[in-house]
Amino acid sequence: MTVTEKQEILSEISSILDSYISQTSAPISKPVEMLTINECTELVKGLSKHTVRELVGRGELTSIRAGAGRNGKILVSKASLLAYVDNTQKEIEV
Repeated sequence: MTVTEKQEILSEISSILDSYISQTSAPISKPVEMLTINECTELVKGLSKHTVRELVGRGELTSIRAGAGRNGKILVSKASLLAYVDNTQKEIEV
């Protein structure tokens, strides 16, 4: 096998890898902004901590628990909270 043949093979392998990588790379999305329960009540005036906890418990807000067990902090997706408030306002207007 000549040097030229080896270079052609390497070039072909490289192009195959490049096309594979470009097909499988997921687009980078925006980071998810998470809020504590206190931050949720500050963002939406009139919303109580109890109500936020109830919405999280019923699964109406996207959330995670950061930390172990019951002592972990509840973090709520800001987008989920704003979407919930927006949908609630639309229901009231109808």
